[in-house]
Amino acid sequence: MERVEQSMRVDILGITVDTYSMQETVERVRQAVEGQIQMRVVTANPEMIYASARNERLKRLINSADIVTADGIGVVWAARRLRAPGLERVTGIDLVQALCPVAHEGKWRIFFLGGKPGVAEQAANQVALKYKGIAWDAMHGFFNQEEEPGVLEKIRNFEPDVLLVGLGAPRQEYWLTEHPGLAFVSIGVGGSFDALAGIVVRAPKRIQDLHVEWLYRLWKEPWRWKRQTVLPRFVLKVFWQGFRRKTP
Repeated sequence: MERVEQSMRVDILGITVDTYSMQETVERVRQAVEGQIQMRVVTANPEMIYASARNERLKRLINSADIVTADGIGVVWAARRLRAPGLERVTGIDLVQALCPVAHEGKWRIFFLGGKPGVAEQAANQVALKYKGIAWDAMHGFFNQEEEPGVLEKIRNFEPDVLLVGLGAPRQEYWLTEHPGLAFVSIGVGGSFDALAGIVVRAPKRIQDLHVEWLYRLWKEPWRWKRQTVLPRFVLKVFWQGFRRKTP
């Protein structure tokens, strides 16, 4: 098994993002599962990073994660702008897909938590059709406080190696911090279950390679426009951070 060295971390608006590549991130997760070591992974997108600038609690819990990945080309751009080149995009959905062959080989147990009723199960089924070595269980994310003990009991009884939580950011980050130790590795994956289940169709590969997948999704889901207004504000804050660094 390849040993992965400690990554450098890039400061983007107060959030320290790891410089692990996708391959290195997968290897770190493999090492944690096989070594039965607790690990929490945050996939940080520009929206989450921008929100943390005004939310000290969110900033602390993101920075306390074992791995913080660059979820989106906006985060990669910010790192380059702040003179930290080499950061690779590691999104929640891409990380899950990259982990699947490793999970299949290692016969991992994966719990899918989140999404609308039926979506997590559908996503897990699609994964298991291709990777039959994976054992899985699932639960939707529409549970209230009174139902939460039953959700926790279901996860603990399954004893997952990996817990994928798609409750949306930052709810999934708060939830994972409040309920540690449910799996060796816990990852916040946002809306990845919709894509895995085939409910949301990802942009064609050529659009992903051009780094405008966000524009494709906005075109397909125009009601997301309010969320996209964070991007220009994120860009301005990054420019300001770079300017302050240059100012003596």
